[in-house]
Amino acid sequence: MRTLPLVVAVLFLGVACNPKQEVDMLVFNANVYTVNDDFPKACCFAVDNGKIIEVAENADLFEKYTSKILRDVKGRTVIPGIIDAHCHFYRLGLNQQVVDLVGTQSYEEVLERVVSFQKENPSNFIQGRGWDQNDWEVKEFPTKAELDELFPNTPVALRRVDGHALLVNQKALDLAGIDGTTRVPGGEIVKKEGKITGVLVDGPMKLIADVMPKPDRQTQIRALKEAEAICFDHGLTTVDDAGLDREIIELIDSLQHVGELRIRVYAMVSNTPSNLEYYLEQGILKTDRLNVRSVKVYGDGALGSRGAALKAPYSDKPGHFGAMVTPVSEIGALAERIAATDYQMNTHAIGDSANVVVLRAYEKVLADKPDRRWRVEHAQIITGNDFDYFESGVIPSVQPTHATSDMYWAGLRLGQQRMWGAYAFKTLLTRAGTVALGTDFPVEKVSPFLTFYAAVDRQDLNNYPEGGFQRKDALSREETLKGITLWAAFSNFEEEEKGSIAAGKHADFVVLSHDIMTVAVDSIPYIAAEQVYVGGEKVK
Repeated sequence: MRTLPLVVAVLFLGVACNPKQEVDMLVFNANVYTVNDDFPKACCFAVDNGKIIEVAENADLFEKYTSKILRDVKGRTVIPGIIDAHCHFYRLGLNQQVVDLVGTQSYEEVLERVVSFQKENPSNFIQGRGWDQNDWEVKEFPTKAELDELFPNTPVALRRVDGHALLVNQKALDLAGIDGTTRVPGGEIVKKEGKITGVLVDGPMKLIADVMPKPDRQTQIRALKEAEAICFDHGLTTVDDAGLDREIIELIDSLQHVGELRIRVYAMVSNTPSNLEYYLEQGILKTDRLNVRSVKVYGDGALGSRGAALKAPYSDKPGHFGAMVTPVSEIGALAERIAATDYQMNTHAIGDSANVVVLRAYEKVLADKPDRRWRVEHAQIITGNDFDYFESGVIPSVQPTHATSDMYWAGLRLGQQRMWGAYAFKTLLTRAGTVALGTDFPVEKVSPFLTFYAAVDRQDLNNYPEGGFQRKDALSREETLKGITLWAAFSNFEEEEKGSIAAGKHADFVVLSHDIMTVAVDSIPYIAAEQVYVGGEKVK
């Protein structure tokens, strides 16, 4: 009679001494690349209150934890949430509401898309983005003649794919007050035989921007939400938006606080007097989903529009050097001002002249300020000993798909001698010890898997060129995975909270359709993000 109660008592004591902890979710049967220091793999991990609380190499986790949510990923590969270290998140959303000109193969196709869009979406000011004359048979800037004929009374403004050139019609020029006598520093009003062609490069584009209609609040919110949906679809859990104004940063913050926007945003403050006055005075703004602690500065323009500032003339345009968007003296003054705060300076620099200007300015003000993690965005063309500057803790923030997009014509712009230091990701990694990888979308496509492929294979989707474009600067798969996770987090001062699958970090992770570390290299672009989690919440 006493035997049964005794057994029950023993079992009760056993359970009482070793109770299982209730957690929000257990992820198991996974091929987990943790991306921690020695790159260990795991099979399962426990999530509670939005954080990873333990990672295991075997199923022993079930002896310690219990959960109502069990995620059996059936052997699929799991990686940390992907971070795009340089993109234009808000701009991506706005672009969903204008004429899409990406992939156009001729100016005629551009015109056809504009006409079709205007018929379906009548507007008092036609906007579009994505044309690239380098993709056309005639690789020259277009002129406004056809736009003037098609739209004599409606202003039209069409951004080049890189955002550094604008094609406008006469109506838009008239609204902005641009004529043959207009002079704007930091760019070019392109002329042909003394007449304005309608193409504006860098600086003068602001005159058009000033007369373009501003998006209302609902348009802004729709843009942010549409951009988020696109990013989640591709496995992005954090985006570094390279240039936002206070109005949009505060909108992002408010949407995040009420749960209307779930993606994490590292916001680089656009370099304007009002933005700097506010944010440098206020100091760092940090929540679980928003981090505001950097200033985005434009050094020069882009190579495709010949706006990148070079030390020697363009090989395909004698006497033309490109231009600094921000004057050299102002770069130095900005560096001094920002160095006196806790903010990071992230400067767009494409050409070798712009890069050395920026790197020298950084060196001058950071000599006695360790671990500031200032970044050079793009670091696209470096010459001579200028690579040495990256040994001082400056982080190169690069976009691998720029290499595979530009490789068809970059040599024409630069000549073979300068090409040695162009798109030199491995060389930059060797000097800096880290690289942050991004896409620069919507300049390039959003997919981080295209980024991964371009970094490791240096070919386009047709396996061109044979052997890869400047293969000496390809990254390994491990380096590339770190570049879109842990190193990107480090560049944002966030390596303690994200970038790897480790106890104490946010439960941001992605379940992939294929093993990105072992799949055939030409299959990498077609990998899908099957499941995406932010803070333990399934967002895809």
